Amino acid sequence: MTTIDDPGDPRLDDFRDLTLADRRPDRPGGRGLVVAEGLPVVQRLLDSPYPIRALMGVAAKVSALRAELPPGVPAYVVSSSTMDTVVGFHLNRGVLATADRAPVPDLAEFLGRSRRLVVLEGVNDHENLGALFRNAAALGIDGVLLTERCADPLYRRSVRVSMGHVLRVPFIPEIPLRDALDALQTAGFRVAALTPQEPSVPLDELDTTGRVALLVGAEGPGLSATALAGADVRVRIPMPAGVDSLNVATAAAIAFYQLR
Repeated sequence: MTTIDDPGDPRLDDFRDLTLADRRPDRPGGRGLVVAEGLPVVQRLLDSPYPIRALMGVAAKVSALRAELPPGVPAYVVSSSTMDTVVGFHLNRGVLATADRAPVPDLAEFLGRSRRLVVLEGVNDHENLGALFRNAAALGIDGVLLTERCADPLYRRSVRVSMGHVLRVPFIPEIPLRDALDALQTAGFRVAALTPQEPSVPLDELDTTGRVALLVGAEGPGLSATALAGADVRVRIPMPAGVDSLNVATAAAIAFYQLR
């Protein structure tokens, strides 16, 4: 544990200007780091395959995590005001940690060890994405495939909303939709498109005896024509007249539970 009083200290650079720095490396200002904030999320980061880089927080929070830190990982103790200056906004959770990204899983191996998967198309809201991962972890989904136009699940807000569970659910990002569907069907998955559009069958009529991949689209546009055409079956959550859809994370959670 090292106490730092100077917000300009270069040892705190991992945490500096987080509104830019935690973006993917291909985005302006992005360094591609994984940023966890708050005690429970940092603990899940420490228990994940993501290589931890550094910890920064107020004394009480850093002390609470000290025994869980791997050897050699620096822990910087700062005041609340110093923390706010470094990150660029007020942070009331008292502790942050940074990590490097883990390697993307091999697709064939990923599919081979999975029985229940979700495929996301165009889900570009970070909070919805974080909630989806939290639901996936809670309800037994083995992994997530993110096709083009999905947001980055390792963006700080997604990590926070997922309560760190995005760090424990394996995923493959930016896979072309057609490639994902072809690989799933070749591996023996039944692809079920979740959509209110007809023709579709009620969710509780879905055959779940084998390997199933649930295909979920963004709020508003839903699934594309390509996604719907590539699915083996269309399923819907029956709702009263006048209600045509649910929040994407809520709808996915209901479907995840049914897949159990």
